[in-house]
Amino acid sequence: MHRRRARQPGDSVIGGDLDRGTVDLSVLDTATGGVHAHLVESADGAGYARILDEARRHAPGRRIWALEGTGSFPAGLSDVLAQAGEDVTEVGSLKRARGAKNDRFDAIRAAQSALAREHPGNARARGLREVIRTLTATREGVLVSRTKAIDELKSLIVAAPEHLRAALRGLSLTKQLSRIESSTTTTTATVEHRVTVLALQSITARIRFLTGQLDELDAELGRSAAASCGAGVACATGRRPRGSCLTVAQLIPSRAGPQRGSVRLARGQ
Repeated sequence: MHRRRARQPGDSVIGGDLDRGTVDLSVLDTATGGVHAHLVESADGAGYARILDEARRHAPGRRIWALEGTGSFPAGLSDVLAQAGEDVTEVGSLKRARGAKNDRFDAIRAAQSALAREHPGNARARGLREVIRTLTATREGVLVSRTKAIDELKSLIVAAPEHLRAALRGLSLTKQLSRIESSTTTTTATVEHRVTVLALQSITARIRFLTGQLDELDAELGRSAAASCGAGVACATGRRPRGSCLTVAQLIPSRAGPQRGSVRLARGQ
C-alpha cells in the first residue's frame, strides 16, 4: 500500500486565489504555519512560468499547491503545475466573511485549508470534466431557447384565427408541429391567415432545429457519462466505486415541462 510521505521541515504549502486576470499565492511553511512569501502574477502562460520559478526559489523543498476551485479560473495554472510534476490539491470554494474580497487573505486561507487536511484531495482532471461542463452549459442554453420558442408558438396559436386554432386543438406538440409544417396558403387567403401561417412555420422550424441540437448534445453527454464510468463496465462489476460514476440521468436533466406536451387550447379559444 502506498503511504503518504510525512511532512518534513522545509515542506511548503502554496495557497492560490485566482480570478480572471491575476494569481495571488501565499507560501506557508508546513512546520510552523507561517507565511514567508506572497506572490502576485498575471493569469497567463508567462505569469505561470514566473510563478513556478518564484515557487522554486521561495519553497525549494517539497511543495503542495492548494488552489481554490481548480475547475474554473485556476484550470490553466493547475494544468501547467501538473505537467511540471507539481503536487496540486483542490480546496474547493471557501466561505468568506462579509466584506470586500481580499485575494491575499483568500490565498492564505486556501493554504491553511490544505494544511489542516490529513489527506488533501487531488485536483480533478480537466479533460472529461471540462467536456461535461461545456456540454451541460450549452444544453441548458439550447433548452431555454426551445422552451421560449414553444411558449411563443403557444401564444401565437391562441391569438390565431379560429379555423387555424381548430386544426391544432387537442394535438400533441409533435402532431401540432407536423400539422403546421403541412399547412398551405393561397393567393386568395387573407393577409392575417398568410402571415399567421408563415409565423407558425417559422417558429416550428426553430423548435425542430433546437430539438435536433438537444438530441445531439444528449447523445454526446451519454457518451461522456459512459467514459466517466469506464464505458459502464466498471460499476456493474463492482471494480469501481459506484459514487465515482456519472449517470446519464445526472448529466442530462429531463426535458419535462410545457415544452414536452401539446399546446392545449380550451374550448372557445
